Amino acid sequence: MKKDHLDSYSTRILDALQADARLSVQDLSERIGLSSTPTWKRLKSLEQSGYIKRYTAVVDRQKVGLGNCVLAEVNLSKHVENVVEAFEEAVRNCPAIIECNSTTGQADYIMKVLTTDIAHYDDFLHKVIFKLPGVSEIRSSVVIREVKANTPVPLDHLT
Repeated sequence: MKKDHLDSYSTRILDALQADARLSVQDLSERIGLSSTPTWKRLKSLEQSGYIKRYTAVVDRQKVGLGNCVLAEVNLSKHVENVVEAFEEAVRNCPAIIECNSTTGQADYIMKVLTTDIAHYDDFLHKVIFKLPGVSEIRSSVVIREVKANTPVPLDHLT
């Protein structure tokens, strides 16, 4: 299924599942206005073609004790393949780093890091981030308040 082939039903399936991934096929079919069998077939096609990567739950980080969120801008000392690969592999294996993007601009990478509090972030800096392969500079910005933290991918450009 290519982007060009996402019709309104498939788009509605994606929208509905982003809002509630626990919908049964029956509930999903009622929500999008299609019977169960074609809904199920479209859902399977969306999964197989990679439009749906996985199903997950959104956990309230505050309720599980991760009240400190930091955006860390990281620069590498060298931009050679083995350093970049080692850095990215180390980042992928670190659960406290929940997002990491390679960027243009002042930073090579921007990471989103969750810790219990600022003291734990300081400890995390010294024990983890400063030891990541190739790291030469880090600038940290503590998030005071999340203004918007959506997970759904907007799909209005497809209609």
